[in-house]
Amino acid sequence: MLNHNFLTTRDWSRAEIDALLDTAASFKREHPGPMLSGKSVALVFFNPSLRTRTSMELGVWSLGGHAVVLEPGKAAWPIEFTPGAIMDGDAEEHVREVARVLSEYCDLIAVRKFPGFQDWSVDRLDTAINAFAEHATVPVMNLETIEHPCQELAHALALRERLGTLENKKYVLTWTYHPKPLNTAVANSSLLIATKLGMDVTLLCPDERYLLDERYMTASRKNAEAQDGSLTVTHDIDAAYEGADVVYAKSWGALPFYGNWSNEQPIRDQNRHFIVDERKMALTNNALFSHCLPMRRNIKATDAVVDSPNSIVIEEAANRLPTQQAVMATLLNTTTPALAPTSTPKRKHTHA
Repeated sequence: MLNHNFLTTRDWSRAEIDALLDTAASFKREHPGPMLSGKSVALVFFNPSLRTRTSMELGVWSLGGHAVVLEPGKAAWPIEFTPGAIMDGDAEEHVREVARVLSEYCDLIAVRKFPGFQDWSVDRLDTAINAFAEHATVPVMNLETIEHPCQELAHALALRERLGTLENKKYVLTWTYHPKPLNTAVANSSLLIATKLGMDVTLLCPDERYLLDERYMTASRKNAEAQDGSLTVTHDIDAAYEGADVVYAKSWGALPFYGNWSNEQPIRDQNRHFIVDERKMALTNNALFSHCLPMRRNIKATDAVVDSPNSIVIEEAANRLPTQQAVMATLLNTTTPALAPTSTPKRKHTHA
């Protein structure tokens, strides 16, 4: 039996993404029944979670499966990821054993592990999720590392439900102020999915220091070209909002200051005016507003924007459940075989 992973949407074609979204939409219309009956899923959480953990646990349960939640360093042993490490620190287990043992027990492993925020040249390798994928013999699913592909799908489904076709809709991904420098994962992922779905995407940020890693900029440009969309970078707030159909707000840290955040703080403080407010939204084409949550009100967006009829923050959050169910069902081959991705497969372990 062949096994595939869901680590990044960069590995999944437009047709495959559309198929996942179609499956999720069908799950919302009619419950698919116990598709995961007899299946077990390991949920490995290195970081806190509200939406991801709740939607995954309930998603597995409602499809008839069983979820096991593990928190390395708390109720589970700390894990080492470095190849050839001399394990004389806090870690009691190496991912080589962890991934293989969990593969003996479970049919799928889902991992949430944020970067270390010390050195981007190290964190951009996404070592933890890739190590699980390398050593596991069952599918591995990304619940947020330096990308957040599950959030991408929930966001895309909410947009499809409100707008129908997404091709050439003007989509604005805007940086917003936050008192802390945050992970770039959601920004990376929203740029990827919006360009993959053929939207005309504008990345709005204070200056070039807030551009995303070139890996994501390059992949998004290629997506836009392939789907007859576009990708524009601007630092002009009013020009970005003008005629927008979607405004997606997110804060992220400037990569040139990665691991040295105190030097970035004065720059962040000078750009509080990037908040999404009524004046800016009035420039749009009656745009939808969203944010991945959690969101600091009246820091990233005003109450009036968040609570408006055009806000889809709750719809997007709710869609985490059916979209993640669609991913799990696809990875475990309980949906139509045509939904399987075209990425290079590896052999699935056969239980004794």
